[in-house]
Amino acid sequence: MMHVLAETAASKPSSNMSARELRGLFDLQTEIERKSATRRGLWIAVGAYLAYSLTDYLFIADVAQSTIIGRFIVGISALSILEFLLHRKARANTIDVVSAISVSTGYLVWLIIAQMTADRVVFSYYMVFGAIFMMSVNLFFRFRFNVALASSAANMGIFVGALCVFESMPLTHKLIMGAFCISCFVFTAYVNLELNRERYKVFLNALEASLQQAAADERGKALLHLSNTDSLTGLDNRRAIDQRLRDYWQRWLDDGASFVVLLIDVDYFKHYNDCYGHQQGDQCLVTISEHLQQTASSHGAVIGRYGGEEFIVIKSASSFDEARALAEAIRRGVVEMALPHQHRRDGTPIITVSVGVSYTRKEIKQVDKVVHEADRALYAAKAGGRNVVAVFDATDPKYNVDREDVAATLKIALDQKLVSLVYQPIRNMQTGMLDGAEALMRLKMLDGTAVGPDVFIPIAERTGAIVALGRWAIRTTCCDLLVTDLVRVASVNVSPIELKMPGFADYVAATLAEFEIDGGRLAFEITEGVELELDQDLVRCISDLRKLGVQVWLDDFGTGFAGLSWLRLIDFDIVKIDRSFLHDSHTDRGRRMLLDIINLLRNRGVRILVEGVETIEHQRLMLQYGIHHLQGYYIARPAPAGRLATDNVLPFQQARNSVG
Repeated sequence: MMHVLAETAASKPSSNMSARELRGLFDLQTEIERKSATRRGLWIAVGAYLAYSLTDYLFIADVAQSTIIGRFIVGISALSILEFLLHRKARANTIDVVSAISVSTGYLVWLIIAQMTADRVVFSYYMVFGAIFMMSVNLFFRFRFNVALASSAANMGIFVGALCVFESMPLTHKLIMGAFCISCFVFTAYVNLELNRERYKVFLNALEASLQQAAADERGKALLHLSNTDSLTGLDNRRAIDQRLRDYWQRWLDDGASFVVLLIDVDYFKHYNDCYGHQQGDQCLVTISEHLQQTASSHGAVIGRYGGEEFIVIKSASSFDEARALAEAIRRGVVEMALPHQHRRDGTPIITVSVGVSYTRKEIKQVDKVVHEADRALYAAKAGGRNVVAVFDATDPKYNVDREDVAATLKIALDQKLVSLVYQPIRNMQTGMLDGAEALMRLKMLDGTAVGPDVFIPIAERTGAIVALGRWAIRTTCCDLLVTDLVRVASVNVSPIELKMPGFADYVAATLAEFEIDGGRLAFEITEGVELELDQDLVRCISDLRKLGVQVWLDDFGTGFAGLSWLRLIDFDIVKIDRSFLHDSHTDRGRRMLLDIINLLRNRGVRILVEGVETIEHQRLMLQYGIHHLQGYYIARPAPAGRLATDNVLPFQQARNSVG
């Protein structure tokens, strides 16, 4: 009968379960419900069974006392057995069978006693009523169809058997009553079948709905996971980490639970992608993210991917030493991984990371400020040479100016005259004359706060403001120094962005023509330390500048690892040796290195300019080494064009005589 119910169901759930398995699941899920329904049904049936004692007094009064006693014995026994089985936690199928037997037993006991009545005619009709009731009482329960069918069949069999042995009734009456009883049996059987089918159908529909809901829940969880997870690394993405930040921030507001934020950037990763390919770059990020996740987890921190090659770590911290220890563990761990990066500009052959750290303070009113300060610390770490940890310090002057404020100020700097130029003289050590001057850009905020070039120049390059500022610097330098003939040569620092900008050489040509200046009096300084690719656009621009007669200088030689390649490919007019080599010349090793660099450049046949001359000892050493051009605070400090001549005072002859 199980397969009948399964096959007649409206639909089968979208599962791989067989009809037998579905029926077993139905029985399992309805076990408690069936027990409860059977208990309730039997109590109602026994109650009705006992209540019909009144009709015994009305119709068969001569044996009513005996039938009533029989009713009570059967009813109480049935309920006792039921409660005993329930107490012993019997299965629902067992309880159903016992209850069905109780129903049939009740009718049989009553029928045996009632047939002893003297009023045979009344009894002949009364017994039919009893059979119909006993078959209908099955509807009080939630019997499975086979149990309900067997119970009704038993009641019908008892009735038919009683008709056969009952002699006082004509055969015609027996046939009519038997047919009527059989009709009732068929009806109750059909009703029980439909009820079971309907119950099973409801179960299947509920199961289907639950499976669909479960699938929907799983899809929802999967979508939520995807929406909160970085597809490449499997870490929390920016959306998820922003929520974590808000949670940490709320705990900080509610309970004063301080936390730190670490921003981690993979050094020179764009160059890594260009050299090794994006597929290898992705694998590199995955490898690094695994290390970061292990390190963060071991320190009780959470981590997410915050952008391209940038990661963020958040950690509750009772002391700032914890944050620094975590940052150093992350930085050191990446170094120890020794992932190769042979094409870095700084000569380091492996992947490294820079880390910026910030922490909650009572002065901070928004969570974004914590992240922003970590970003400023990260920027300082990258500006400080990379592969270092930088901690945001509100008392450090370099952090006093907000980069976003600087970016906004740069947009209005030229219109509001917030940017200016000062000029640092370049002295010819053979003649003692002022040979040239380098234009240095200065910026101040609207409130008058000065911002150093190491802060605003990278921001200007990042935002694109450097293009307008650079052209303004070229024009202003020409007006201040060259048109007025204050110096023979004026140099202006140029950004790689400017050199690669279409039309740069044309702008220079137009400016020189406008002021009727010879191209050889203008020099552009290219800094070795910047990430400058000698691509076709750059080479073409330098070539066009050369055609104009403009000089090209290499600045800060020795601070990077591109200088030798540039010396081989570009004929620089002057190479400026970085101040750090002169400042190390107080040691034998430092002097030997400085002299090696000087000899290398002399062998290349280029003119040499040494930066950072700040003491008379520096000047005397350069005279000893035969350096022609010097620049530094001892020579002259940077000054506006109007004060350039008066500020350019040098005890040249005294220094020269002491050497000679």
